[in-house]
Amino acid sequence: MKPKIKIGLGYDVHRLVEGRELWLGGVKIPSRIGALGHSDADVLLHSICDALLGALSLGDIGQHFSDQDQAYKNIDSKILLQKTYALILSRGWKVGNVDCALILQSPKIAAFVPEMKKTIAAILEIEEHEVSIKATTAEKLGFSGDLKGIEAKAVCLLYQ
Repeated sequence: MKPKIKIGLGYDVHRLVEGRELWLGGVKIPSRIGALGHSDADVLLHSICDALLGALSLGDIGQHFSDQDQAYKNIDSKILLQKTYALILSRGWKVGNVDCALILQSPKIAAFVPEMKKTIAAILEIEEHEVSIKATTAEKLGFSGDLKGIEAKAVCLLYQ
């Protein structure tokens, strides 16, 4: 019998601007610049939402939480991840693990990764060691390297 597993891929990007808070993985990161978006613009949580949704062919985060809907204006992205996870559970699936990559030139986030992993693991009802978060710079190339934007990629495994 074929095992019941699904894999999803998520990607998100936001512009960086002065005067906004920087939220990554549900954690506020001290920074002079932050991500611009309709919600709190947490690219890491948004990429995880897209990975979860993609694994079950349920569309993307924009289809479920439109940036045209004022109900989601400045919403905490942890709530979006909770709602996405509830949708996954309602379909009879559970999360096995998530593997994420953040692409940002600055600030350095290594000190915040343990708290991000704890936050994400709690929402997805998995162990902290089942959440992987890596960060890399863009070697000063492109919009991420020029401090104009931030990117996140995520892969998830779902199982029944």
